Amino acid sequence: MNIVEGTMHYRGFATYYRLVQPDVPQNDKAPLVLLHGGPGSTHNYFEVLDELADADGRTLVMYDQLGCGESYVEGHDELWTYKTWDEELIALREHLGLAQCHLLGQSWGGMLALEYLLNYQPAGILSVVLSSTLSSCALWGAEQHRRLRYLSVSEQAAVAAAEASGTYDDPAFRAAEAHFMELFCASPVSDCSPACLRRPKRTGRASYLATQGDNELSPTGIFRTWDYTNRLHEIEQPALIISGTQDLCSPLVAKTMYDRIPHARWELMSDCRHMWFVDDTPRYLQLLTEWLNTHD
Repeated sequence: MNIVEGTMHYRGFATYYRLVQPDVPQNDKAPLVLLHGGPGSTHNYFEVLDELADADGRTLVMYDQLGCGESYVEGHDELWTYKTWDEELIALREHLGLAQCHLLGQSWGGMLALEYLLNYQPAGILSVVLSSTLSSCALWGAEQHRRLRYLSVSEQAAVAAAEASGTYDDPAFRAAEAHFMELFCASPVSDCSPACLRRPKRTGRASYLATQGDNELSPTGIFRTWDYTNRLHEIEQPALIISGTQDLCSPLVAKTMYDRIPHARWELMSDCRHMWFVDDTPRYLQLLTEWLNTHD
């Protein structure tokens, strides 16, 4: 495979992108554009999918959304709105000449994909993969709170105390949060983790605070009222919904989308969490390959 890196001028800043090009490209296969989570999480974790390029003869397009990673921006809180990232995706497609492509949005990236499809009706999107994502932040928050029962009584008390005070820097809360995220998101990074996860990165904490808030359990930013559930029936593209049984995207969250998107397929993977493309990369790649080749 061939890795091409570059930047796109956007709003006076620079958006970093990374193209994973196959050694033997197949011209009848549209690129896959990957939208990372967060906001502020960076593209890094998607690099576990690099082998898809050569295996399927398809270009992968990854980028760091404005505010994180190689697109880091500091001291510009006015940028942290949906419109910033919606229009960045529009500009990136134009900059790279992506007349036709597939979209894959993971977590917040799936929310971005829904915004883009429903508010802009873009041409040339052959399919969308909604990976461990959501259509309603209220439902998402309710499901995280339902799952607090998996924590100990003392951990649940720490979460309740932090939410009541609005102060989340107490060590007891941070310990409970870390345990919750290990159960439903991902394991802590270790020497055994893929290299792309171990590589230092510059996360976009400011953008996350403005949108989600301090943590996944207590949405306090602009996401707290975000809800596209009643518009999902407007999606015309084939949609693959991917989630794990132990995912922050609970089966109820995933089924809410599956029930309302007209041309949808739902794959629920046993024992996988929010980053199940890391938990079970071979199965994820197999599923993606099958889906993309069906919808080119």
